[in-house]
Amino acid sequence: MTSTLATFPSDFVLGAATASFQIEGAAAEDGRGPSIWDTFSRTPGKTWNGDTGDVAADHYHRLESDLDLMAELGLDAYRFSIAWPRIQPQGSGRVEPRGLAFYDRLVDGLLERGIRPIATLYHWDLPQALEDANGWVNRETAFRFEEYAHLTASHLGDRVHTWTTLNEPWCSAYLGYGSGAHAPGRTDGAEALAAVHHLNLAHGLAVSAIRSAASNEPEVSVTLNFHVPRGDDAEAKRRVDALANRAFTSPMLLGRYDDDLLRDTASVTDWSFVEDGDLARIHQPIDFLGVNYYSTVTVRTWDGVSDRVKNDGHKDMGGSPWPGSTDIDFLPQPGPYTDMGWNIAPDALEDLLVSLSEQFPDLPLMITENGAAFADTVSVDGDKKSVDDPDRVDYLRRHFAAAARAMARGVDLRGYLVWSLMDNFEWGYGYSKRFGIVFVDYETQERIIKGSGRWLADLIEHRQIDELSGE
Repeated sequence: MTSTLATFPSDFVLGAATASFQIEGAAAEDGRGPSIWDTFSRTPGKTWNGDTGDVAADHYHRLESDLDLMAELGLDAYRFSIAWPRIQPQGSGRVEPRGLAFYDRLVDGLLERGIRPIATLYHWDLPQALEDANGWVNRETAFRFEEYAHLTASHLGDRVHTWTTLNEPWCSAYLGYGSGAHAPGRTDGAEALAAVHHLNLAHGLAVSAIRSAASNEPEVSVTLNFHVPRGDDAEAKRRVDALANRAFTSPMLLGRYDDDLLRDTASVTDWSFVEDGDLARIHQPIDFLGVNYYSTVTVRTWDGVSDRVKNDGHKDMGGSPWPGSTDIDFLPQPGPYTDMGWNIAPDALEDLLVSLSEQFPDLPLMITENGAAFADTVSVDGDKKSVDDPDRVDYLRRHFAAAARAMARGVDLRGYLVWSLMDNFEWGYGYSKRFGIVFVDYETQERIIKGSGRWLADLIEHRQIDELSGE
């Protein structure tokens, strides 16, 4: 093989991402209310080893040293999420000033270190009080989110220039209300589709709220986790694309729900929860589209005879994240694999970026999450500790190379944020999976920059990578 050089322009945003529930801890401190993930993770059998986010990576108490760590890595930007129950403990009404003060310190600390804050309003930690009122199945939750977005942007909108409304609403709706794998753990396909619509509505309302409340000129986005279906069954791929991707991109970016999606799900729901004017509220202009990518899926329509294959990469908790398409089989992917069992397919990232650019040619893109879990080992040499993670370095190098190839093909890609800055609570997998470019010892909360973190720091400094041809 020969090597070529891939170069990223000086204004290309390079950084890392986290989520509030996964790293903050301090679950019951300074007035924070319970979230659905507090409730879910404390329910026996829902998470690996009964792990909770009560302490997580203790970021709430280690903010300054974690900010220094980001500066040491040289991050251009840091994407974090704001914990709704830390701002509004009951999801509406009273605002907790100590919660706002924490994010003041975070944002100010980033700016002091020359790091661009990218704030995500919702990364799955719905206040439990709103779930008690039927959560995202309840239309009113979208309007409570609008209020939360307005008050948060009013407070931070003089300093935060880049906002994301929702992170991966596919997971919130389908894993939370359809499959039961995520909080709140419900298993009802009709509820999952109602949640899809109300999350879409919440996004549109929040875009308008941010623009009206921020005192600067904010950039507003949404982050979607795109499914890249593969295989020879065109109909199965179409159905997965409709349910996983176009259920969000079409209303948000085109102002409609596609006819094939409505037909595919007609046996599950009549979509009567879509009210007059909703699509206009959802279809708000955004400044860029956040793209989360990890792996692909290979699908086929079940023939009614063969053994079922449900290897869609998510924990089986009794329900299905595919309402109206429960007859779709998810076939094993060719390796290699990450520690999550997800296949490594950087070429699909290139294909996805090109496809999105062709579908929405005037909309810039940003990779808001990409990364890999591997089983890391700490090496000790005297009083020095290190974590060598060549598999993660190779994963990142190959995916950054794919992004560079997409840009060479004309894709307007503005940045790339690695998931994750540090090891953290990996939802239903608890602390059993490590995605970080910084190792966290959960017993001592010591941080160790991994080889992948050093690799990213070098990329940020020099803006170039070696790319193996013929991938």
